[in-house]
Amino acid sequence: MLLILNANIVNEGEVFSADVLVKDGLIARIDKDLSGIEADKVIDAKGKYLIPGVIDDQVHFREPGLTHKADIYHEARAAVAGGTTTFMEMPNTNPQTVTQELLEKKYQRAAEVSMANYSFYMGATNDNLEEVLKTDPKTVCGVKAFMGSSTGNMLVDNEKTLDSLFSKVDILIATHCEDEATIRANTEEFRAKYGEDVPIECHPLIRSREACLKSSSLAVGLAKKHGTRLHILHISTADELDLFDNSLPLEQKKITAEACVHHLWFDDSDYKRKGTHIKWNPAVKTANDREAIWQAIKDGRIDVVATDHAPHTLEEKDNTYFKAPSGGPLVQFSLLAMWEKALEGKISKEKVVELMSHNPAIAFQVEKRGFIREGYHADLVILDPNSSHKVEKTNILSKCGWSPFEGHSFKSTVTHTIVSGHLAYENGRFDESKKGARICFRR
Repeated sequence: MLLILNANIVNEGEVFSADVLVKDGLIARIDKDLSGIEADKVIDAKGKYLIPGVIDDQVHFREPGLTHKADIYHEARAAVAGGTTTFMEMPNTNPQTVTQELLEKKYQRAAEVSMANYSFYMGATNDNLEEVLKTDPKTVCGVKAFMGSSTGNMLVDNEKTLDSLFSKVDILIATHCEDEATIRANTEEFRAKYGEDVPIECHPLIRSREACLKSSSLAVGLAKKHGTRLHILHISTADELDLFDNSLPLEQKKITAEACVHHLWFDDSDYKRKGTHIKWNPAVKTANDREAIWQAIKDGRIDVVATDHAPHTLEEKDNTYFKAPSGGPLVQFSLLAMWEKALEGKISKEKVVELMSHNPAIAFQVEKRGFIREGYHADLVILDPNSSHKVEKTNILSKCGWSPFEGHSFKSTVTHTIVSGHLAYENGRFDESKKGARICFRR
């Protein structure tokens, strides 16, 4: 048994002081005073915050086939150190996860090496609908459709395929929305002007707001036409926000949206100092877009905050515009980045927990995770608000060995991470004796 005493618990819109008892992997009791209970391990969390573990609904851990950049072992370990206890991983690996056999191989690999809990998306292509329809909604987080090309070239651009996908799939569809024809036209325009060495500041003009809005509008239109459960990933523009509704409780929404940490932290003025290290698809856009996204997560039009953690090596990133791939590592510092904004007064601590823990669990119908409730799986994180954490190469755990946050000092530190009842991380030390669990869904 594990006993956590004197914690400031942030959960379900409240901050309150209580103790938590963990037994057999579950939260057994939450009470004002459990100090009389004997336990195998006691953690005094006085002055610290206890929150439900982060559920990241969008990561790219690059395994199989791209493991020089990242792999499940290293990235799950980095996630746990940063307070992410559950991840949902994308299909644009090599080979692409577009058959049930390849999907199951990923689950088998995660069972062997992942310290965090896990689920994997089934990938949609222009010609694998039959395989997609075999996906089990109770054991797989969703189907991923790249409605815009990105790393892995899994573009789904056939209109008949998209219509069939949205009409026949009885599981959440998560989409990357950027209109490919618009991007190609913009690319040729900027290539004609600059040649191969396009300034990185042009990235949000090539991967433009028009491309985002056109594709997101198409996805929302298809979802409304067919009643599909749609989740649009990494919203990056103010223009797209009117597509989403905040008049319904999240449990009743058929169309939901996600924002990513980098679109909330950076804007296009940061390209001058960060260069291709903040090259993502969709692109980081203007400060006005960033502020509009902040407003949308506060008012409920955007439901989830995640990372789109997508490592590349520094050798790959430190390149000219067209040669530098899009994506970067974020999962180790996503919670600290959002918590920093709470300390600055940009958002409440309760809202951070709602966006990163509660809402992913609700939107994906995750079974008994994402909340601090008796009988739920004990996925828990302790944050010390009085211990700063400077991001340096020596403490970066992602396999690629760099971070867009390098040099930044966060005001807080993750001191403990408990995964399915197991104390996996404590004050910089890992206990790898147990692995995370395959999550299930109430569908």
